[in-house]
Amino acid sequence: MPQIIVLPHVEYCPEGTVIETKAGVSVCDALLAHGIEIEHACEKSCACTTCHVIVREGFDSLNEAEEKEEDLLDKAWGLEPNSRLSCQAIVADEDLTVEIPKYTINHAKEGH
Repeated sequence: MPQIIVLPHVEYCPEGTVIETKAGVSVCDALLAHGIEIEHACEKSCACTTCHVIVREGFDSLNEAEEKEEDLLDKAWGLEPNSRLSCQAIVADEDLTVEIPKYTINHAKEGH
């Protein structure tokens, strides 16, 4: 089973963690299934950028981003060449290391 190493994020995962997941699931679904409540304002429909992650290792093992995702990523805070929308990035058989950016463009967040 592939692992996702989640780098520390002050709000979602303060100490970082390592989770195991099945190949074929989105990074977003894997994080949510393990209690990492990453934002996903559009309910994972590829209509926002709140689930933006930076893939520090294993980027090339992910499915290729479609044009719609790439267009949306242009609006993401802290965009890097290895950025993906976690709702669209599908885990393969290789381990990943992901970083959840400190900020999103979401101005209204539940629970705040």
